[in-house]
Amino acid sequence: MTSTDHYSVDVRRLHAFSAVELYALLKLRVDVFIVEQACVYPELDGKDPEALHLRLLIGGETAAYARLWRPVDAPPRIGRVLVAPNHRGKRLGDAVMREAIRVCEMHFPGEPIALSAQSHLERFYRSLGFTPTSEEYVEDDIPHIDMQRPAGHS
Repeated sequence: MTSTDHYSVDVRRLHAFSAVELYALLKLRVDVFIVEQACVYPELDGKDPEALHLRLLIGGETAAYARLWRPVDAPPRIGRVLVAPNHRGKRLGDAVMREAIRVCEMHFPGEPIALSAQSHLERFYRSLGFTPTSEEYVEDDIPHIDMQRPAGHS
């Protein structure tokens, strides 16, 4: 775990979470992606056991989160990016993405990084060096666009 002035960064595999920590993390993901976005889809999609789970913690509470994983025959991906509702407005989206990029570059050096962005966030992801690699498409009733950040982008 590393620390900054405002938050600490915790990156671990699924098996390293206690039952209480895992429950809190999965509840937050369901609260944001299923309840808040009114989107019914399989949140528990089978990718979590192999993924790295990155949390920004403030006072021991998950303030922001991203899931990092490597699909077979594809670049590493960042997904499930969220900022907890009670921590929004603190620029933690930018912080969690910068940390996720850093961790991906450390674990998957020299490789591009991919993500599936909700379309309304395309400008945000562009500001972090991602460019579109697909046309807009609808996934789970939400417009998305695939994006990728080239290896070695600074």
